[in-house]
Amino acid sequence: MLVAENITKRFAGVTALDRVCLSFEAGKVTAVIGENGAGKSTLMKILSGVYADYEGQIFLRGKPVRFHSIREAQACGITIIHQELALIPYLSITENIFLGREITTRWGTLDRKTMQQRTRQLLDGLKLNLDSDTLIADLKVGQQQVVEIAKSLLEESDVIIMDEPTSAISESEVAVLFRIIDDLRNKGKAIVYISHKLDELFTIADRYVVLRDGKSVESGLMQGMTHDSLISKMVGRDISTNKRQLNRTADQQNTGQPLLSVENLCLTHPVRAQEFQLKRVSFTVGRGEIVGIFGLMGAGRTELLETLFGLHPKRASGTIRIDGQLISVKAPIQAIQAGLALVPEDRKRDGLVLDMDVQANISLTALETIERIGFLNQAKETTLAKKYIADLRIKTSSEKQLAKNLSGGNQQKIVLSKWLATNPKILMLDEPTRGIDINAKNEIYKLIGQLASEGMGIVMVSSEIPEILAISDRILVLSEGNLTAELSLQDATEDVILKAAILTSI
Repeated sequence: MLVAENITKRFAGVTALDRVCLSFEAGKVTAVIGENGAGKSTLMKILSGVYADYEGQIFLRGKPVRFHSIREAQACGITIIHQELALIPYLSITENIFLGREITTRWGTLDRKTMQQRTRQLLDGLKLNLDSDTLIADLKVGQQQVVEIAKSLLEESDVIIMDEPTSAISESEVAVLFRIIDDLRNKGKAIVYISHKLDELFTIADRYVVLRDGKSVESGLMQGMTHDSLISKMVGRDISTNKRQLNRTADQQNTGQPLLSVENLCLTHPVRAQEFQLKRVSFTVGRGEIVGIFGLMGAGRTELLETLFGLHPKRASGTIRIDGQLISVKAPIQAIQAGLALVPEDRKRDGLVLDMDVQANISLTALETIERIGFLNQAKETTLAKKYIADLRIKTSSEKQLAKNLSGGNQQKIVLSKWLATNPKILMLDEPTRGIDINAKNEIYKLIGQLASEGMGIVMVSSEIPEILAISDRILVLSEGNLTAELSLQDATEDVILKAAILTSI
């Protein structure tokens, strides 16, 4: 269906793709795998018309093509679901889905009724219960991901590229997506599937293609492959998946006064004031302890971290203590001064200034420590950036490279660096490994373990139960804004966690 031959793409002195050759068959799901920075997303953007300036040749149904826009690719039957969401925040769900392909009446005006009905059908098929007129800005990342999927399914495309489509959606939504993929495969569509969740690939993929350092190195059938063999092909060496539980010894956690104590934290709904997004949530975090937080989409996980960080002061109530001292957090600056740091779920929107370079992004939270009589000390700023580039192994040509030109995983490492530069007492991580390959995940797990061993308190939200079990000392489960379970690692299993996550309001 689709063939790429000798595709080469360069950015500001960096070769992102180097003579890549691969093919995608009709009626098959082909997994494209590789570490962050391997060139996966760049290649998909070329195939879907986002990038028109490249070397090499693309063949669609045996005929050479060269797309100069996404619209051209869509007209020829190629659709992409982007890892980094390509939605307009202040347009509605319907307006986003039909943007550039609006339905009009015979008088040339917008046929809003028909578009809303079609949107409702798409959302119902994806089990997303939302009003089609809801603004994208009012949706959580997971809900936006489902809208992105709905947008791609509007037209009957022959090639559908899915770049991390499940990175922010719940297990039930993943099951719905997999049923849709099966239907598309049965209709003879070519599905290109990118995911760092290897379990998904064994469930859904027929074939695999490996990219490494911008080059295509191998392809074959998924049948007979193992996790370890795929990982080895991705990184070019044998590595072991980090399954070691990083729980601290008993004398390092929950002894004496807790580092963080939260009591009766409540958060009212932004529109329906009589409803709560968080209801009397209480928990503690010990010095050197990693507390994992799990919940299905809409459970209140992100809202919990945002409330602690002072993002919703007018709707929040409850008490927060750090080192036994009662603190008042009415704005993020007060949270930072108290020793809190938050790595947000949406790194692109909330974590980075994409048009600034790596150095400027890392130093943003530490300007007071690198300025002299009101002026930035360039030498100190460069030293700070180089330290974290080395410590977190950020793949960049230099500290002056723009953040927007790095892969998603390396962007996430910049966000981590920025907050570590504040020397926090408590580090809150909202889906810190979303869209990150398994090798980079292991690096982040080791970093989290190291920070905890140095006495930092870690609060980590993840939608992946195996990740929660692998990294946490203790696990909190949220459901509809309620804390429904607090589990020691010894008592926690996938079944127990899931049962707590689907409990109704209490």
